[in-house]
Amino acid sequence: MRRRLARELALQSLYQIEMNGTTPGEAIIHVVEEARTEDEAQLTRERDQITPQQITELVEGTLGHKQQIDGLLADYLKGWQMDRLSRVDREILRLATYEMVFRDDVPPKVVVNEAIEMAKHFGTEESGKFVNGVLGKMIKDLESLRQQTPEA
Repeated sequence: MRRRLARELALQSLYQIEMNGTTPGEAIIHVVEEARTEDEAQLTRERDQITPQQITELVEGTLGHKQQIDGLLADYLKGWQMDRLSRVDREILRLATYEMVFRDDVPPKVVVNEAIEMAKHFGTEESGKFVNGVLGKMIKDLESLRQQTPEA
């Protein structure tokens, strides 16, 4: 649960950065504070265990590799361009691509499943299917993508 929550907060931070032009640090502090004050008793312990560092790693990693990630995604967005995607779908795809290609601490199938769940929760009715389609194609080529990508 902790990793899933960190991922959701990273997504919210990336969305704020994209929408409002806030700095990563400001966005992360805002979403962490907001999460800690929400009144959902069953998640209180997990929220208290989330550190800004966990979210920062995901946000800065995604932003630091944004050009490479967008280039990779462009190959899998048949009939779509990055700037035409909804902001939520775009940030979910970027975050998931970062985790699959540039990190190896989470199994790719877990990353894809959680990206689909975030798309269903935060996106449109069709977002889950769309994210599944894009990442499903990408996961088949993951080993070659990792080899082609510097710092992967």
